[in-house]
Amino acid sequence: MRHLPYEFQKELTKAKRITIVGNGGIALELVYEIEGCEVIWAIKDKAIGNAFFDAGAAEFLTSELTSKKSEAKIMCKRTRYTIEESEKEASALANAGNLGSALGPDWHEGLNLKGTKEFSHKVHIETMCEVKKIYHQEEFKQLKKTSLTFPRDFQDISADKDTWPVYVELTNEKIYGCDFIVSATGVMPNVKPFLDGNNFMLGEDGGLKVDDHMRTSLPNIYAAGDICTASWQPSPVWQQMRLWTQARQMGNYAAKCMAADTLGDSIDMDFSFELFAHVTKFFNYKVVLLGKYNAQGLGLDHELMLRCTKGQEYVKVVMQNGRMMGAILIGETDLEETFENLILNQMNLSAYGEDLLDPNIDIEDYFD
Repeated sequence: MRHLPYEFQKELTKAKRITIVGNGGIALELVYEIEGCEVIWAIKDKAIGNAFFDAGAAEFLTSELTSKKSEAKIMCKRTRYTIEESEKEASALANAGNLGSALGPDWHEGLNLKGTKEFSHKVHIETMCEVKKIYHQEEFKQLKKTSLTFPRDFQDISADKDTWPVYVELTNEKIYGCDFIVSATGVMPNVKPFLDGNNFMLGEDGGLKVDDHMRTSLPNIYAAGDICTASWQPSPVWQQMRLWTQARQMGNYAAKCMAADTLGDSIDMDFSFELFAHVTKFFNYKVVLLGKYNAQGLGLDHELMLRCTKGQEYVKVVMQNGRMMGAILIGETDLEETFENLILNQMNLSAYGEDLLDPNIDIEDYFD
């Protein structure tokens, strides 16, 4: 929401410790951007960023949580939309409960996400767990439960003598006190407002089913973004993920489809649905996801090729029958355009073997 980031910034300036629950994009951005505040990060997976990359990439990025933040910011080029409004108008909108659109990929730009302490990062990750119960301060005192200090190492399990406004009990039976909790647990299609009296067909993930023209099961009603489930036969190297960039692509395509259907014109599937591609940044690294980057749906009939230089880059390529099906690129690899073309044209690369990722070979010029 448009004013929510500033409320979060305001609360953070008074915080010594917070708990972040979730393992998606917002959580990944938060744990890196926050300074001067202890962060307990609770995730239900074995490794961070499970929706975006594998355990190897997670390990590559995790080391950044213990190092000082880089002063040089990585910028992702993308179209930006802004609105002009006076401070008085903004305040009136907020008071009326009209908080604007959903958070975009640059929601934290311009914010000073700093707590009360002087250190940079201080993040502790609790894996394979979820929130079991949340206690307010008075309830916690009455129950005479014990919370833990912020872990300095794996051996530190001492009781916390500080008093906190809120306490979170995890399913691994650990309890931590904190100033507040951030829920960043992912996206669920919010279809409930549309189901009352309407017989929409729903996808397996609960979204409104849409065909290749973004049409729902009801006449003249279209859907796009997080609320819908793509129910057409997808390209072999495309999959739906509820991401801000993909929602925008779907919205643009839905508008074209509505116009074409009104005029009785035919329209081809938008090119953005030919290949899954997502560009973002995590932990101040450029991150590019292409095609079936985690071998989604490929079964066991695939192989992986890796190249990793600690502190610089992580490159993973998914191959099947000699053809590139997906890739994860972290860092300034300059490989995204070349790999995008190789995935799209499905060229047989069997003859190149591991030379495909040889850093001494200029693969960009080779396949130009």
